[in-house]
Amino acid sequence: MKILAIETATIAGSIALYDDTSGIVGEVRINVKIAHAERLMPSIQWLLDSSRVSIDEVDVFAVSIGPGSFTGLRIGLSTVKGFAFATEKPVIAVPTLDAFARTIPYCIYQICPVLDARKDEVFTGLYRWEDNACKKIMPEKALSPERLIHEIKEQTLFTGDGITRYGDVIKEKCGDLALFPPPSKMSPSASTVAEIAYDKFNRGELSDPVSLTPFYIRKSEAELNWKK
Repeated sequence: MKILAIETATIAGSIALYDDTSGIVGEVRINVKIAHAERLMPSIQWLLDSSRVSIDEVDVFAVSIGPGSFTGLRIGLSTVKGFAFATEKPVIAVPTLDAFARTIPYCIYQICPVLDARKDEVFTGLYRWEDNACKKIMPEKALSPERLIHEIKEQTLFTGDGITRYGDVIKEKCGDLALFPPPSKMSPSASTVAEIAYDKFNRGELSDPVSLTPFYIRKSEAELNWKK
């Protein structure tokens, strides 16, 4: 079975192709300030061509569903929906922070993905590896960095683009409790989106492409302005 996974929750977007017989066939990850609308389809085409796989040979389409960039999530989801409708193949939605935490396997510390949510907030959650699984111990929230710091009671590995903006505050307030991974682990990965999607597929947890919407946590700027 082949899974094409798309991760567009942050500027560091990625695409991965997974095969249940060989694992990750390939992944494209690009961290540049170019809109996903411009680079997503060329990246998918390059990955499929390089892997000698056609879009019709993909069995499942997986997508990082949020939280994250409002625009990025919409682009990723609309792309997956288009593929699903064109090929009549299933879709699996994967929570962004679940996949993000899994990029640091078997970590002995609590894991805290931190994505910049703008408006002086971050999208975050808390995870812990237990029984060979990365388990969510605090659900996804939009918090101020100060409120997040209040939740930290033990050594915690912080990761994500929110560290670029709020890392100094976290270091200052959390002291020795704050740990940080190398740069290669500082962005979500389509590879882990694919791996989680494979597990969800085996459990029969498919998503309805018609009703599927991004997981934003809070309302978009457009929605807030419309209410005003």
